[in-house]
Amino acid sequence: MTLTERAAEHVKRFLSSHEGAKALRVSVKPTGCSGFSYVVDTADQINDNDEVFESRGIKIVVADNSIKYLEGTELDYVREGINEGFRFNNPNVAETCGCGESFTIE
Repeated sequence: MTLTERAAEHVKRFLSSHEGAKALRVSVKPTGCSGFSYVVDTADQINDNDEVFESRGIKIVVADNSIKYLEGTELDYVREGINEGFRFNNPNVAETCGCGESFTIE
């Protein structure tokens, strides 16, 4: 799991505004019309079943039950018009739903 420069800048600001945050936690959960959606949060602790990655000086924590869905993923932060947010460049995705909120894996 890696971060683009834009994502790293945003994550640094995000983590600094959350007291006790040690890392960025990224996971997937079953939901939506296609099967899974991404979850991004702070990690106040690192659990025994977590995989820890480092990209651009930032720790990224992924629970072992999400790793197979996120392997090789690059996290970007984009602004399009008045919208902004994370964009997952995930090589494991087979399809996304029409609204773009959920995905299926190959």
